[in-house]
Amino acid sequence: MKIKLILFAILIAVICCKSKIVKAQDTVWRAVDTGKLDSLYSDKLKEKRLLQVFVPQQYKPGSADKYDVLYVLDGGNWNTGLINKVQPFVEGEGYMPPTIVVSVLGIDRNKDLTPTHLVDWKTSGGAANFLGFIKDELIPYINKKYPSNGDNTLWGHSLGGLFVINAMLNEPKTFKSYIAVDPSLWWDDCYIKKIAPEKLPALAGSNITLFISGREGMDGEGMKIATLDTVLNKMAPAGLTWKHINYPDETHSSVRLKSIYDGLKFSYGWRNGRIEFHPMNGMVTKDKPLKVWYFGDTAKTYYTLDGSQPTSLSAKVQPEISITDATRLTVKQFTNRARYDKMKAGEFIVEKRLSPITKQKNILPGGFHYAYYEGKWDSTTNFKLLKPQQEGITTADFDIDKLPAKNNYALVIDGLLQAKEEGYYIFVLDADKGSKLYLGNQLLIQWEGSYSSRTCSYILPLQKGFYPFRLEYLHRNEDFKLRLSYLTPGTLESKNPVPIPNDLQYRVR
Repeated sequence: MKIKLILFAILIAVICCKSKIVKAQDTVWRAVDTGKLDSLYSDKLKEKRLLQVFVPQQYKPGSADKYDVLYVLDGGNWNTGLINKVQPFVEGEGYMPPTIVVSVLGIDRNKDLTPTHLVDWKTSGGAANFLGFIKDELIPYINKKYPSNGDNTLWGHSLGGLFVINAMLNEPKTFKSYIAVDPSLWWDDCYIKKIAPEKLPALAGSNITLFISGREGMDGEGMKIATLDTVLNKMAPAGLTWKHINYPDETHSSVRLKSIYDGLKFSYGWRNGRIEFHPMNGMVTKDKPLKVWYFGDTAKTYYTLDGSQPTSLSAKVQPEISITDATRLTVKQFTNRARYDKMKAGEFIVEKRLSPITKQKNILPGGFHYAYYEGKWDSTTNFKLLKPQQEGITTADFDIDKLPAKNNYALVIDGLLQAKEEGYYIFVLDADKGSKLYLGNQLLIQWEGSYSSRTCSYILPLQKGFYPFRLEYLHRNEDFKLRLSYLTPGTLESKNPVPIPNDLQYRVR
């Protein structure tokens, strides 16, 4: 059988701001601002505070969807406008989830963002009150009025960066991530350096992240960020994941752009966020170990073979994992936020291997038999009781795209598969919801994939001979197409599955 191989292309529109955008490649695009101007009166500050809130474009009022929240100090277009251009790109590349952005508009930044009073800065020293406002008034207000899930990030630049680090040291549980962009750690003769040794032990086990950016050169050195590096290198407790980057050839203002991108990526630590291994399930023979190939990102990814949930103390995942007995393989990828950790498991059983049947006299090579049924079907349908609209043979020129309907049909392919080698075979299937693959009357794969996990696979040992073969393909989503391929004992090491050759496909005469 030659089932046409189809490459899936998903067009991801990279949104250039936190607003509704209609944009196609090489076309004029239009943006409509969706930020909501809001306010609340602060009892702590004794004043009304303005803010602008941007919810994810895909959010539908009344839905149960919840989102992380990014709080931006020195709000307004200067900082939030830039963030609203970069954040959708980071999200579109798969490095962070859809996020609510809260732009905290300022009144007197010298007062709100500085932790101590300096004589030359008349209103300075109000950071404790401003932090209390954010922690006790603003965050509860956002959690109540907007679709927040309670995971928060605090972003600040310059004096805002100073405030970010001061907030982390004094109220570490308020935010999951702290992003300090070129922070003014020179403040009050390096005040942060003085309090950090006493405050850092309280961060143990907090599982928070701190990203600090700075600049190379004399101006960058003048921010005194290195003074905090010295303390963090010696005293950063387990549970605080931190990183400091100095960018060359940047100004105090321009450093924000790269810092937003790198800071948001670091805050989540998703990398590509994908766990993929093949075969995903299968049958193992005790005297013949098999290999599972891991194709995802190996960083911060661990596995177990006893069914337990992996921890950071478990075995680190490798490109190849050996399976020697009945096993539940569990792989877990850790991020910098436990909410987004990913886990996937595969079952490998020990059973009596399938036995080939005696070759029948009334069978012909050159393609399986297929039956085509129009309609909306599910995995419970018994097609043996139905009359097909069309029947034929999966010859070399068979093309699934030439079937009458483009959606809402079923294709049942059956016959005998000839195995010319003894050993492990891997069957690989891309299909649609509820599709099933049988071999020797045993269900190998029931496809329940998704856009992010389209390929299912199963390994089992076969002897030389003929095996009853049946594929029930249910097609409803035009984005999901059928692809069936396999690896034989002689091609396993290539990791390159191919369509089943037509001369190994048999049908009843």
